[in-house]
Amino acid sequence: MILTTTNSIEDYKIAEYRGIVTGTAVNVQKMKMTFNLQKYYAAISESVTEVKEQAFEQLKTNAEKLNANAVVGITVDIELTTSNYVVVTVTGTAVSVIKR
Repeated sequence: MILTTTNSIEDYKIAEYRGIVTGTAVNVQKMKMTFNLQKYYAAISESVTEVKEQAFEQLKTNAEKLNANAVVGITVDIELTTSNYVVVTVTGTAVSVIKR
């Protein structure tokens, strides 16, 4: 599965547009507040990385359901809620590509 933020893939031709796909993930465990800002920011960074990976896995799964072999034009939205939950949403266009 090819994933890209660009609208095309070098050396590939888009044969068919399959539809818009999304992957959304939220950290399951609420982040703990701490008086040590360095630990707090490190925890946020780690949580964002984990949640982003989950969102991308969901995006790929949804693209595969549409028989796509690539997703182009991906955007990533990361939100830290007031309750200290990390929400990551990735969206793109599922396509079928062929090598030129």
